[in-house]
Formats: sequence, C-alpha cells, structure tokens
Amino acid sequence: MKILVVEDNKKVASFVERGLREEGYAVDVAHDGVDGSMKAHVYDYDLLVLDVMLPGKSGLEIVHDLRQEEETVPVLLLTARDSTEDVVRGLDAGADDYLTKPFSFDELLARVRALLRRGGAERTERLLYADVEMDRIRHLSGRAGERLSLTPKEFQLLEFFLLRPEEVVRRTELLEKVWDLHFDPMSNVVDVHVANLRQKLREGGRGPLIHTVRGVGYILSTDAPD
Repeated sequence: MKILVVEDNKKVASFVERGLREEGYAVDVAHDGVDGSMKAHVYDYDLLVLDVMLPGKSGLEIVHDLRQEEETVPVLLLTARDSTEDVVRGLDAGADDYLTKPFSFDELLARVRALLRRGGAERTERLLYADVEMDRIRHLSGRAGERLSLTPKEFQLLEFFLLRPEEVVRRTELLEKVWDLHFDPMSNVVDVHVANLRQKLREGGRGPLIHTVRGVGYILSTDAPD
C-alpha cells in the first residue's frame, strides 16, 4: 500500500515516513501544499496524510479539490489545533479522520490501519490468486496454506502482482508504485527483489507463478507466457 505524507515540518515528516516504511508501507513525501497536491492528483495512493497548515496550499484545500473531482482516497489530517471548529472544517472539507499534534506513532498507525481498512469503495482486504492468499491489513500472506516469510518490500511486490493477476506489469510501474518516485531507474533492485519473491513462492517444490516477459516486465500467472 502506498501513502503520501504532506508535512512542512521536516522532522515530523521524517518521523512519520520512517515509521510507516518500517511497517512495510511505500511512502512519498511532500513538504508544501503545491507539491503535495500535484502528487495526490498524478499518482495513485491508498492513503493521504496531510498537515492542515501548509505553505502554498493548505491541507483543507487539497482535500476539497480532490473531493470535488470525486476522488475517494482516504485522508488523515494532522493539525496542531484542536478546536471543534477546526475539526469540523476538516471533516466538512472531505477528510476521513484527524490527529492532533503532538501524537505518538502508535496512535498514528492505528488511525492509518483503520482508514486503510475502510478504504475506498474498491478496496479488498483479502487478495487471492491460485493457491496464494494475502491479508492486506494484517500483512499476512501464504501459499497452499503455508505462511510466506516475506520482507516488507517483497510483500508490497506480491500485493501489486495480486492486484494485477495475469497482466503484464512493467518494471517502471513497479519502480513507481513500490519504490520511491525518484528511485534510480537504472538500478537492478526490482529484478533482485522479484527473484527473491519468486524463489520464496516456489519453496516446497511448488510451481512457478511469477514469469519474466522479456523486454517488458513480469506477469503473475499459473502458465508461462508464450
């Protein structure tokens, strides 16, 4: 799952980003409202974490614009103000929840999980393909009833493949969705992680599921591509 954090306080942004990454989420960060709004409109996110007071464009304006365009991505607002009026303004603008600073990371994580669980209309908590299953909320996955021991990045890769079964996934898509926006496209990190995931899926003599489509990317399929 991919989260956008828009926070002008770089220490707070770093704290939130680091914690979410350690929990296995892919995270993009923006430090002003203009950049944050651009990313929210251009890229697909599972959740937005927005500071209310931002230079260039406020968190409330970002939420309002997204809702006007009928974007249903869940939004968690961060605010240093806790008056009823501010809370009401945020919720009326279209935010799903709010958190008042200062906050503990455990509380933030609980709000994040709750919003991801509710998610948009098309969110599915459990993903299934062939004998592979995944619980996206509890971060659990398995094949043929056996638990898969995946790193956070391998889990994100498998999640992306399960969302696009029997469909060719380009390497550039994986870089955009699973890694950072500015990740070096010349790196072989995608190939290494896909190879590790493929090996884990085949443990116990099980058949291959992730296949290479030469010159294009990869595909999750019970049948090898022609």
